[in-house]
Amino acid sequence: MTSMLAPARNADLLESPLPVPESLRPWFAELGRIAMVTDTPQALFHIPQVTTTIMLQTEISGRGAAFVIGPQTRASYWTADRPGGCLRIRLAPGTTRQLLGISTADLADRMVHLGDMPGAVGELADELLTLPSDEVVPFLEAALPQRISETSTQRAHRDLLRSAVEAITGSAGTPVPDLAADLAVSERQLRNLFNTGIGLSPKHFGRISRVRQVIAHGGSTPWAEVASTAGFYDQSHLSADFRSLMGVPPAMFFRGDLPAPAHCRNNPGRERYSSEQAAA
Repeated sequence: MTSMLAPARNADLLESPLPVPESLRPWFAELGRIAMVTDTPQALFHIPQVTTTIMLQTEISGRGAAFVIGPQTRASYWTADRPGGCLRIRLAPGTTRQLLGISTADLADRMVHLGDMPGAVGELADELLTLPSDEVVPFLEAALPQRISETSTQRAHRDLLRSAVEAITGSAGTPVPDLAADLAVSERQLRNLFNTGIGLSPKHFGRISRVRQVIAHGGSTPWAEVASTAGFYDQSHLSADFRSLMGVPPAMFFRGDLPAPAHCRNNPGRERYSSEQAAA
């Protein structure tokens, strides 16, 4: 553990939100753009994320690349050493199979090339890379609907998963048995639904959601109040979960005393996703 020489920045705060068109809202939860970053090298960090994200990256040279980032269960600390920007598309819960052709469970804590995905958006990867960022969303509005195939069962599972996500994020600390009962499904069905549609168990989803609340509200609010509001049993529960996911205790995090950064994970070294993996 070493301290940063300069304060690290939350990469999510560099992102400017974009409106999601009505026609894409069943599939996309959020859209965001990070403008061209030129002041490199720069220390950044990503907090754990429960969604799967499509990232269309552009370097200052104009060269582009497209990746899929699965749900991230741990924070990452890194140095951006190349100027660049990106468009981020965060998928709605339960849509990965329809859009990318695979289960979200196969993407957890991974970053793979979009073009390797066997689903509808993967088939469009080459075309997406030729478009200016402001033309990507209109292109997807026109191209996606005719390519997406969804059964009534998949639609029902997506609706049920959305209700479960809203319940967990809206009522911090809801026990899994209570949530399953409220949704009229078994605990096993609920776990399978989350594993396939989000790539995490309901319990792990809840842990990440609570830690994200701590990051949003901690630092200026008394810890006991933050713990209660976020759904932790007490401050020790908050500290243990925070350290497990963020790599440092909350007090160190808010002081800026963070782990040493690795080189940017967006540089070469991403995984390839094969057809054999998709069929497994």
